[in-house]
Formats: sequence, C-alpha cells, structure tokens
Amino acid sequence: MKKIKVDETTCIGCGACIACAQSNFDFDNERGISKVISNENAESEEVQAAIDSCPVAAISIEEAEVQEAA
Repeated sequence: MKKIKVDETTCIGCGACIACAQSNFDFDNERGISKVISNENAESEEVQAAIDSCPVAAISIEEAEVQEAA
C-alpha cells in the first residue's frame, strides 16, 4: 500500500495540493501547512498533480509499512 507524505519542515502551506487533490489533502490551520487526510487512491492523477504542483517539493509517496497481525 502506498502512503502520501507531506514534509512538515518543507511545506509552506500554499494550498496547491489541496486544489489538485482535495480528497487527499486539507489545510492544518494550527500549523499553517497542508496535511494528508486520506491515502486512498495515492497513485491517482490528482495526487501526482499535487506532487508536481508543490513549489517546494514537500510531497512524496512512500511504501507503507505493513503491520503483521499478532
């Protein structure tokens, strides 16, 4: 499974990602940056557009660690 990540130290809160993929990103008003709200369709064209539109390259997609059942 893929996981979307926003680098909180790099993000400037411009909102381009939210405009591209509002079902995956939202604005964190407390910190003034974007946050991931859903990893659903992490490999969609919308998420890729958000990655491409980020002016500071703060968004990436990583392979999520799979938790084994106990």
